[in-house]
Amino acid sequence: ILAIGIMVLTTIFLLANLSVKSKKSTDPLFYVFAVFSFTSVVSITNALQHHGFIKGFMDFYISKGEPYLSTAHGIMMSYWDGVVHYGLLLIMAHHMTAGKPFRSLALVWAGSMIASEIVLITGVVVGQKLNFSKLKVCVEVEQKKTLLSRPTDLLLTLGLMGSIIFTAFRGFVVLECSLDFCFTYIFQYEPYMKDSVGFPKVTMLVFLFYVLPLLTACVYGLYTPGCTWMLDWTLVLAGAVAQMQWTHLGASVHSRTPFTYRIPKDEWRQVVTLNLLYTAVPVLLAVRCYMDQTFFMKNVPQEQASNGKKNN
Repeated sequence: ILAIGIMVLTTIFLLANLSVKSKKSTDPLFYVFAVFSFTSVVSITNALQHHGFIKGFMDFYISKGEPYLSTAHGIMMSYWDGVVHYGLLLIMAHHMTAGKPFRSLALVWAGSMIASEIVLITGVVVGQKLNFSKLKVCVEVEQKKTLLSRPTDLLLTLGLMGSIIFTAFRGFVVLECSLDFCFTYIFQYEPYMKDSVGFPKVTMLVFLFYVLPLLTACVYGLYTPGCTWMLDWTLVLAGAVAQMQWTHLGASVHSRTPFTYRIPKDEWRQVVTLNLLYTAVPVLLAVRCYMDQTFFMKNVPQEQASNGKKNN
């Protein structure tokens, strides 16, 4: 950490000194040296972290920006950039400040940088193509699995089917179904659904006419590979169900709801548990789709890929 701090302060001092002495005729290379000096500090920080000398400085950048810098090539390139390139930049900055020629040093630095970037950029592109090929193989393997061989998806499918039944049941209840168990449920378990304010009835009808088709479509999406729409619509479904359930369940126990329409104390635990499970199913489904998207990716058939290559 001390070494990195000294590098940063040295860079600032030399470049600031150069800037002061070059006010009359600023050399454009000053700005080049300024940028690359700080990137050299970043490079040596990356190299030192991957060899355990420091910790935590580059985690976010490596994971979100340039993960290839954690490879052996990336680490050795970082050492070169942080030591050799940095040294050349400081020497050239000193020569610029003193009015001495630095053309030879600049050519050495430019050759080194160009070679480094050609290998880096080409390697990243080739690596991405190889990774794409590996991803395609993974997609093919994952999509060949049946629902029974995917226990998480099987459990979610069962949960969705239970949610479909519960959604249809509560929809029939607010539509004043004449069956005895519908009558029993609305009076003994969720009397809030017959509150005259109208919100609970509309909520149940929205569940019936909008959420129910989405739940059914999600069952299909878990069974059929390549349904890319699952990645977006499961998020929409999770947000919709969570919002409506929060409002409905909260209103069912709120003090402003007449006492006769609140959830009875004897059945409170069962009703709340059932509603929480109903809310959890689409949320867990959205998490599953977000965490592992392989099954839902489009897998281009081999014949189509071959035709595309021929056409190109």
